[in-house]
Amino acid sequence: MATVTAPTVSPILICPEWPVPASVIALVTTRGGGVSKAPFNTFNLALHVNDEPADVLANRAILQEHLEQDLDLQWLQQVHGTEVVQAGRNAGEKRGDAVFIDQPGVAGVVMTADCLPVFFAALDGSSVAVAHAGWRGLADGILERTLETFSVSPAEIICWMGPAIGPCHFEVGVEVRDVFLNACVDDTQRREMLRVAFRLSSESGKFHADLYSLARLRLQQCGVVGIHGGGFCTHCDAERFFSYRREQDTGRMASVIGLKKFS
Repeated sequence: MATVTAPTVSPILICPEWPVPASVIALVTTRGGGVSKAPFNTFNLALHVNDEPADVLANRAILQEHLEQDLDLQWLQQVHGTEVVQAGRNAGEKRGDAVFIDQPGVAGVVMTADCLPVFFAALDGSSVAVAHAGWRGLADGILERTLETFSVSPAEIICWMGPAIGPCHFEVGVEVRDVFLNACVDDTQRREMLRVAFRLSSESGKFHADLYSLARLRLQQCGVVGIHGGGFCTHCDAERFFSYRREQDTGRMASVIGLKKFS
């Protein structure tokens, strides 16, 4: 990718509130602070949504300017799957839906516009990851696969859930609900999932699905204790967030996590 000089624009960023080691770098971009034109206005980071490539590269240069100096970003070609890739220096774009980092000076990126970004950090500061979790990825085990890449136990990993579509606007059919219910190991899990993650819609055969609750249940079942974040709705908050369900022809936010270089 060609070198692009960043314009003098300050992006509007969200920094996770979670008790991680000082070595961890984590942030989520919003739609504010870039150079893209409508309907991608203004801080679109995705090259695959028909935005002007020059504007996207300028936005990526803006993002790079607001990160640690020389932090190497691992970008992904996301496919709503469960592949977890190892971040590398100058590795180019890799195909997958989560990225694992255990090298200082390297960061991973996932892009979303309603799907759920989930951040992971080992409490000892040795490794981090970020996953792109739409309902398909959640159901197929993207969070579990990401946890498996760590050398520490799930109890020694802390998570933060970033901006995603809220249950107020995420309606699914009974077939989606049943995918999650059929994966439960017993009736107790099914009852809990029905209680917290699915609410009947006013439209027949539809349910309001809560991605945050679904992710939280999956993480807890794996043994993760420290789970933070949630409570956003990308669909409701048009000022801060892109939303595919709201606009379809729209941009993507970036969720970035990495490890600082040793001083």
